[in-house]
Amino acid sequence: MIQYGNELIRINPSNNHIEYSTSQGRSWSTRYSGSSCGTFVDLLAYGKELLAATNKGVYYSTSEGRSWSTRYSGSSCGTFQALQDGGKELLAITDKGLYYSTSQGRSWSFRHRSKK
Repeated sequence: MIQYGNELIRINPSNNHIEYSTSQGRSWSTRYSGSSCGTFVDLLAYGKELLAATNKGVYYSTSEGRSWSTRYSGSSCGTFQALQDGGKELLAITDKGLYYSTSQGRSWSFRHRSKK
């Protein structure tokens, strides 16, 4: 769940919908219910965009999560699990390790392998 402007936005894992609340989480409404992005796993407020890590890659929305477009769908990084704003770079935890992007998530470079 993230704070985005005056709203809370979350992933509902039971139906893979993006939901929002304008009542501090007392009630929720569906904002996005499509399936073309795959399964949502993490959200990040990133400037004027929302970024989403999914099992198909990284997606972005400029419409508060109403619609999503592909930002990165390559497979070399593995499956994205979490996104973090690192200031000058975007960070991603994947099943292959830690990756970083200096291109707003359009391309990714390896930083550190996860221990198994």
